[in-house]
Amino acid sequence: MLFLKPILFSAVQPSGNLTIGNYIGTMRHWSIMQKKYDCLYCIADLHALTAQEKNMCLSKNTLDTLSFYLACGVDPKKSIIFIQSHVYQHSQLSWILNCFSQFSELLRMTQFKVKRNVEKNHVKQTNLGLFNYPVLMAADILLYQTNFVPVGKDQKQHVELTRNIANRFNSIYGNIFKLPKPLIHQYGSKIMSLLEPQKKMSKSDTNKNNVIFLLDDIKSVSLKIKHAVTDSERPSKIDYNIENKPGISNLLEILSAISNKDMNILLKELDGMMYRELKNIVSDCLSKFLSKLQRSYYDYRNDECYLKKVAHEGAMKARLKSEETLKIIHSTLGLVPYFK
Repeated sequence: MLFLKPILFSAVQPSGNLTIGNYIGTMRHWSIMQKKYDCLYCIADLHALTAQEKNMCLSKNTLDTLSFYLACGVDPKKSIIFIQSHVYQHSQLSWILNCFSQFSELLRMTQFKVKRNVEKNHVKQTNLGLFNYPVLMAADILLYQTNFVPVGKDQKQHVELTRNIANRFNSIYGNIFKLPKPLIHQYGSKIMSLLEPQKKMSKSDTNKNNVIFLLDDIKSVSLKIKHAVTDSERPSKIDYNIENKPGISNLLEILSAISNKDMNILLKELDGMMYRELKNIVSDCLSKFLSKLQRSYYDYRNDECYLKKVAHEGAMKARLKSEETLKIIHSTLGLVPYFK
């Protein structure tokens, strides 16, 4: 399978309701990226298994996520959309890359350290998948000879690990893997919690008032924005000095992304405006956006036959490309090819 443009890979876990942070940080760029790159958009259902919950509704969540991909403008005629577990080559390459990964570098992964501390506080056992999933993430990326990976600032470490593993393999066997580069957008790459703007907005947050979900009732969105933290200075007006005002900066980043207006232009337009007025503008803009997105989402979600067709066709295309890479790796390692 021949790709003519630079290859871009991106994935989202189907581990629950997606947030405005997921959309702004990654998904809003996908439809535009289709013009510049050969794009592979993966639904990372295997990664979701690191959270072992009996009633996690993985099948439903996977189709929900696929519906959001389509609602955000990803075109299956222009891009490859597929479910991770439908392309078995991901798991195969993951095992091989385990043998080129170091225990110490996985221990240093920030997300593992944070999640391990959370689980310790809840007296749970940390499973091996939680420790090892960055290697599967590296396999996801390297399998397609990816050039670029759009990530938030907090995900850059994963791309760096992927490059380290690829370099280690290449240093022994030659230039087998291309080294991917992270694509980090200046604004919106890390949307923060509404009530605790020092931490990232997360769909797993126990306080749902911290998070705006893409399927939130529009009235609840307005209430969440109304109660969002700004800052304690008086007078409560917007000015150019927002660097030390994380709450205001966060609302402006959300508004900038949803309205498609540059941050500097917004600051000029809103200069001197009271914080409550800013919240009204953010709430209105966000409500209109989510209403439109939700209508599109439900149109796709109510047609499961079409969703399964998109997933099937995407998996077939992804398998063709991934099998090319895997055959080269098997040959390089001296593995005996399968006899038909």
